[in-house]
Amino acid sequence: MNAITELQTSSLNTPRAKHLALLLLAMTQLVIVIDASIVNVALPSIGRALHFSRTDLSWAVNAYTLTFGGFLMLGGRMADLLGRRRMFMLGLVLFSAASLAGGVAQSEGWLIVARGVQGLGAAIVSPAALSILTTTFAEGAERNRALGVWGAMGGAGGAAGVLLGGILTSGLGWRWVLFVNVPIGIAAAALAPRTLVESRAEDGASTFDFPGAVAVTAGLSLLVYAIVDTVNVGWGSSRTLLEIGGAVILLVAFLTIERRQRHPLMPFSIFRLRTLRGADVVGLLVGMALFSMFFFISLYLQDVLHYSPIKTGIAYLPLAVGIIISAALASRLVTRNGFKPTLIAGLLLIAGGLVWFSRVPASGGSYAADVLGPSLLAAVGFGFAFVSVTIAAVTGTRPQEAGLASGLINTAQRIGGVLGLAILATIANSRTQSLFHSGVHNASVALTKGFDRAFLVGGGFAVAGAILAIVLISSQDSREHSVAARGGDRVPAAAAG
Repeated sequence: MNAITELQTSSLNTPRAKHLALLLLAMTQLVIVIDASIVNVALPSIGRALHFSRTDLSWAVNAYTLTFGGFLMLGGRMADLLGRRRMFMLGLVLFSAASLAGGVAQSEGWLIVARGVQGLGAAIVSPAALSILTTTFAEGAERNRALGVWGAMGGAGGAAGVLLGGILTSGLGWRWVLFVNVPIGIAAAALAPRTLVESRAEDGASTFDFPGAVAVTAGLSLLVYAIVDTVNVGWGSSRTLLEIGGAVILLVAFLTIERRQRHPLMPFSIFRLRTLRGADVVGLLVGMALFSMFFFISLYLQDVLHYSPIKTGIAYLPLAVGIIISAALASRLVTRNGFKPTLIAGLLLIAGGLVWFSRVPASGGSYAADVLGPSLLAAVGFGFAFVSVTIAAVTGTRPQEAGLASGLINTAQRIGGVLGLAILATIANSRTQSLFHSGVHNASVALTKGFDRAFLVGGGFAVAGAILAIVLISSQDSREHSVAARGGDRVPAAAAG
């Protein structure tokens, strides 16, 4: 049996097999990311069909976000301990089954539960896929190229979701934004045994840290719930403060549990790596600056420029193509110059794009004059930042830490996206309401001024991320990674500190 396993493993380590593995992992990542945005365009149709109240309709999106963000840490560590390919396949089956259940939903409660289970499946698949990628491709130029493809799919997924959602909703009906996942997910799960190498952490862990798993999952889920619910109850409400306080207590309890566990869910030794710590903090700000951008661009196109859902989706094509091209370029820049300068450049380009977006006019605006330019600038920044921060976050980690490191950077970006959207939506709504109260009666003007303020603050998040990248990420690690990658050598261990 061992001989058969070794033969299979060696056959899956050829260049052709690695390319097929990368294709499977990248396409899976594309589907997972698309599903966070594909439902947005279909929300009005879903609301009419299932008789959603206006306040509950957002939970068709938030239920996915909640479980995705809350279970990522657990999903990453489960991949390390139970087998990365096994968890990848399990997550895909769960994701596909939940997509089918959501597509045939007959009530709002049914759909919300299905979307929540979808998010759980995604939280298992995403860190497992990224950890398979980091253990399949050697650290250095080979992994940089692979992460460039991964980053292109992850970055383009948000834009592609809007386009695909518009096409499916208009052409086949809203249920198909969920049905489309089923054949893709099942096919990917079926191909995994013949395409991906199984691996797991060899750290001597024989038991699963169940108390730690419960504490961190409950804490992250409650934190995400508190943030997304601020749109309804406000940041200063006693309910929000209690929920955030409860999340903090649970996360502190998690840290306490981990210090006492022999085989913890999150070994604190991983934070010995300065670059990993810095990349996770910067990844939070990348999420805060960028993921809300798709939301506000969609609103501007549809509510101010009066674009149809399909036209809005088509308007995202240059953004998606820009992200794909820049992500491929970013992997080469990281190999040539290091991940730190590439990340800083990306964040500054994002800031420039968002500041440019903050100047969109309420009247007389056009896509060509006011949206296309900043979209392309932000797209280049997104590709540079997403790829380089992911490379930084897994640099120097040991093979047994791949799932944990993947879960950490995924969690940072996901929590950042939720937090950024909640903050910027509050800022935009406050500005719009203030203008209405001051006597402005033109809805397009009031909305656009709110969007302008949100884009400007989003640019501030990106600038803060660039400053923190300068301070927190090791220049030595970045240089050594670049030198080793150019020479075709294995990248040396990252510095502790």
